[in-house]
Amino acid sequence: MSAPDSRAPEREIYTPSSLTRLARDLLEDAFPLIWIEAELSNLSRPASGHLYFNLKDAQAQVRCAMFRLKAQLLRFRPADGQRVLARARVSLYEARGEFQLIVEHMEQAGEGALLRAFEALKQKLAAEGLFDAARKRRIPPLPRHVGVITSPTGAAIRDVLIVISRRFPLARIEILPVPVQGKDAPPAIAAMLRAASRAGRHDVLLLTRGGGSIEDLWAFNDEDVARAIRASTIPVVSAVGHEIDFTIADFVADLRAPTPSAAAELMVPEAGELLRRLERDRQQLRSTLVRRLRALAQRVDHAQARLRLLHPAARLAAGRDRLLRLQARLRARRLDGRLPALREHLLSLSRQLRRSTASRLRASRQHSRELARALHAVSPLATLQRGYAILSNPASGDIVRSTSQARAGDLLQARVADGGFDLRVESKQ
Repeated sequence: MSAPDSRAPEREIYTPSSLTRLARDLLEDAFPLIWIEAELSNLSRPASGHLYFNLKDAQAQVRCAMFRLKAQLLRFRPADGQRVLARARVSLYEARGEFQLIVEHMEQAGEGALLRAFEALKQKLAAEGLFDAARKRRIPPLPRHVGVITSPTGAAIRDVLIVISRRFPLARIEILPVPVQGKDAPPAIAAMLRAASRAGRHDVLLLTRGGGSIEDLWAFNDEDVARAIRASTIPVVSAVGHEIDFTIADFVADLRAPTPSAAAELMVPEAGELLRRLERDRQQLRSTLVRRLRALAQRVDHAQARLRLLHPAARLAAGRDRLLRLQARLRARRLDGRLPALREHLLSLSRQLRRSTASRLRASRQHSRELARALHAVSPLATLQRGYAILSNPASGDIVRSTSQARAGDLLQARVADGGFDLRVESKQ
């Protein structure tokens, strides 16, 4: 009879790390991505940017982690006690052997229904053409009266007041107070838009509030508010929430700004830039006037040159030269036989020339007198003869056109029709 086998059965031995790794793989393979609705608790935000928290109900809780890249995409700021809807992977934290969820996406409970309502209204109003770019009105470049429809106690109005007072102090801001959150907000906002439109005393309206959750901003996703914006006779700027927030009011408004401060910068110009633009326009106007004056001076010079050419003495000298040339040609031909007839013809031409010259001389004198009168009428000397004087500053050589160019005690020179004299400024009036 053989001896019994004394060897013990072979056992599979695990280490803690191999066991937790196997458990993790089994859990992750057994569960696909799941949706879970629960209450947030024990929320922590370490410097790494990850979020760690528990999701709990009345009977149980489970540990959760949401890594930084996913946490940055959240559209709300998580806090203990909030009810949330999360999409997560079931997993296990190997280092401590703890069951946990890796959260990929999280929204406030009820946000999904709001988003669906938002998309439905957005499609409806887009189909009606309320978002069409062709229907948007131009924001006035220099608004003098700005109406701000917002809560008078919110941070948004403080930002708007600071930016506008810094950029364009000439603008007058009127706060049109409304609630910006809660069930009373949509009808109040729509009513204020209609009232401001009827009053017509503003150049532009700003509809604004600070950031918040989708529930906080829901008053600006109201259909009545959207239609009041589109029906307004005054251009409307919308600046609701943060840069990542979009509301129906943003799509309908004539201009959407990412924040209240950005809206204020878009609505009003920068005063310094306006002053620089005015200075450029003044320089351009001055250059244009200088060119026009130079052109007029050239026209006067041309008229004087023509006057000299038409003077009777110049015409007589030209006739005399022509006569001498004709006489020289006659002598060169030596036409002795025709000399008496030519002499008679020459005398006839001479008489005609004298008559023509006398006639032209009278016309030239008359024309000269007319030109002299015209030149005298535009001459600065004629103005001086009527009792006026030209003041100049000998120090700078500038003509004095304004009291701002002289101070008490300054020495000036006065030019009158027959000379000039020096003056001293005693006082300005």
